[in-house]
Amino acid sequence: MNDADEEQLQKNKKLCRQFLELSPKIRYVGLMNNFGRTLSGQLRKGVVPLFSPDEARDENFLEATRNQLRKRFEEAIGKTRFTITENEKVKIVTIPITRGFFYITLEKDTDNQEILKIIESIKMREDPSLRN
Repeated sequence: MNDADEEQLQKNKKLCRQFLELSPKIRYVGLMNNFGRTLSGQLRKGVVPLFSPDEARDENFLEATRNQLRKRFEEAIGKTRFTITENEKVKIVTIPITRGFFYITLEKDTDNQEILKIIESIKMREDPSLRN
Protein backbone atom coordinates (compact mmCIF):
# COMPACT_ATOMS: atom_id res chain seq x y z
CA MET A 1 0.00 0.00 0.00
CA ASN A 2 1.44 3.37 -0.96
CA ASP A 3 1.34 6.52 1.16
CA ALA A 4 -1.63 7.99 -0.73
CA ASP A 5 -3.67 4.81 -0.21
CA GLU A 6 -2.77 4.71 3.48
CA GLU A 7 -3.70 8.38 3.86
CA GLN A 8 -7.09 7.78 2.20
CA LEU A 9 -7.71 4.72 4.40
CA GLN A 10 -7.03 6.76 7.55
CA LYS A 11 -9.28 9.55 6.28
CA ASN A 12 -12.09 7.03 5.63
CA LYS A 13 -11.71 5.51 9.11
CA LYS A 14 -11.83 8.93 10.73
CA LEU A 15 -14.94 9.84 8.75
CA CYS A 16 -16.73 6.65 9.86
CA ARG A 17 -15.79 7.30 13.51
CA GLN A 18 -17.06 10.89 13.25
CA PHE A 19 -20.36 9.76 11.76
CA LEU A 20 -20.76 7.08 14.44
CA GLU A 21 -20.58 9.88 17.03
CA LEU A 22 -23.55 11.71 15.51
CA SER A 23 -26.05 9.63 17.48
CA PRO A 24 -26.08 6.82 20.05
CA LYS A 25 -28.73 5.19 17.85
CA ILE A 26 -26.16 4.46 15.13
CA ARG A 27 -24.92 0.87 15.34
CA TYR A 28 -22.54 0.81 12.38
CA VAL A 29 -21.18 3.16 9.72
CA GLY A 30 -19.49 1.78 6.64
CA LEU A 31 -18.11 3.37 3.51
CA MET A 32 -18.58 1.07 0.51
CA ASN A 33 -17.32 1.36 -3.03
CA ASN A 34 -19.68 1.01 -6.01
CA PHE A 35 -19.27 -2.79 -5.92
CA GLY A 36 -20.18 -3.10 -2.23
CA ARG A 37 -16.64 -3.63 -0.99
CA THR A 38 -16.02 -2.09 2.42
CA LEU A 39 -13.49 0.73 2.22
CA SER A 40 -13.86 1.47 5.92
CA GLY A 41 -16.30 0.64 8.69
CA GLN A 42 -16.86 1.31 12.36
CA LEU A 43 -19.09 -0.66 14.72
CA ARG A 44 -20.21 1.00 17.95
CA LYS A 45 -18.54 -0.49 21.02
CA GLY A 46 -20.73 -3.09 22.68
CA VAL A 47 -22.90 -3.66 19.60
CA VAL A 48 -23.18 -7.25 18.44
CA PRO A 49 -23.24 -7.50 14.62
CA LEU A 50 -26.43 -8.95 13.16
CA PHE A 51 -24.65 -10.32 10.07
CA SER A 52 -21.88 -12.86 9.76
CA PRO A 53 -18.95 -11.64 7.63
CA ASP A 54 -20.32 -13.50 4.59
CA GLU A 55 -23.82 -12.10 5.11
CA ALA A 56 -22.39 -8.57 5.46
CA ARG A 57 -20.46 -8.98 2.21
CA ASP A 58 -23.62 -10.15 0.43
CA GLU A 59 -25.72 -7.35 1.93
CA ASN A 60 -23.22 -4.72 0.84
CA PHE A 61 -23.14 -6.16 -2.68
CA LEU A 62 -26.95 -6.08 -2.76
CA GLU A 63 -27.04 -2.43 -1.71
CA ALA A 64 -24.35 -1.54 -4.26
CA THR A 65 -26.38 -3.25 -6.97
CA ARG A 66 -29.54 -1.41 -5.91
CA ASN A 67 -27.67 1.90 -5.94
CA GLN A 68 -26.37 1.24 -9.45
CA LEU A 69 -29.81 0.19 -10.73
CA ARG A 70 -31.38 3.38 -9.35
CA LYS A 71 -28.96 5.49 -11.40
CA ARG A 72 -30.77 4.31 -14.51
CA PHE A 73 -33.80 6.38 -13.48
CA GLU A 74 -31.99 9.57 -12.43
CA GLU A 75 -32.86 11.44 -15.59
CA ALA A 76 -36.57 10.88 -14.96
CA ILE A 77 -36.77 11.30 -11.17
CA GLY A 78 -33.49 12.88 -10.11
CA LYS A 79 -30.57 11.57 -8.09
CA THR A 80 -31.17 9.42 -5.03
CA ARG A 81 -30.42 11.46 -1.91
CA PHE A 82 -30.72 8.51 0.50
CA THR A 83 -32.68 5.33 1.12
CA ILE A 84 -34.14 3.98 4.34
CA THR A 85 -34.96 0.33 4.81
CA GLU A 86 -36.90 -0.62 7.92
CA ASN A 87 -36.50 -4.17 9.15
CA GLU A 88 -37.83 -5.82 12.30
CA LYS A 89 -34.47 -5.60 14.08
CA VAL A 90 -32.73 -2.61 12.54
CA LYS A 91 -33.09 0.35 10.19
CA ILE A 92 -30.63 0.75 7.32
CA VAL A 93 -29.76 4.02 5.64
CA THR A 94 -27.72 4.26 2.47
CA ILE A 95 -26.36 7.57 1.25
CA PRO A 96 -24.88 7.53 -2.26
CA ILE A 97 -21.73 9.57 -2.75
CA THR A 98 -19.38 10.06 -5.68
CA ARG A 99 -17.10 7.17 -4.78
CA GLY A 100 -19.71 4.69 -3.52
CA PHE A 101 -22.11 4.96 -0.60
CA PHE A 102 -22.38 5.10 3.14
CA TYR A 103 -24.13 2.14 4.76
CA ILE A 104 -25.50 2.97 8.19
CA THR A 105 -27.43 0.74 10.55
CA LEU A 106 -29.56 2.23 13.30
CA GLU A 107 -31.45 0.87 16.27
CA LYS A 108 -34.97 -0.15 15.29
CA ASP A 109 -36.55 2.48 17.55
CA THR A 110 -34.77 5.42 15.89
CA ASP A 111 -37.43 7.95 14.92
CA ASN A 112 -37.61 9.55 11.50
CA GLN A 113 -36.58 13.02 12.72
CA GLU A 114 -33.36 11.59 14.17
CA ILE A 115 -32.69 9.69 10.95
CA LEU A 116 -33.13 12.83 8.86
CA LYS A 117 -30.87 14.77 11.23
CA ILE A 118 -28.16 12.10 10.83
CA ILE A 119 -28.52 12.09 7.03
CA GLU A 120 -28.31 15.88 6.79
CA SER A 121 -25.28 15.97 9.11
CA ILE A 122 -23.50 13.52 6.84
CA LYS A 123 -24.53 15.30 3.64
CA MET A 124 -23.35 18.66 5.02
CA ARG A 125 -19.74 17.51 5.33
CA GLU A 126 -17.20 19.67 3.55
CA ASP A 127 -15.93 16.69 1.53
CA PRO A 128 -17.16 17.36 -2.04
CA SER A 129 -17.49 13.61 -2.69
CA LEU A 130 -20.39 13.53 -0.20
CA ARG A 131 -22.44 15.95 -2.23
CA ASN A 132 -24.69 14.14 -4.61
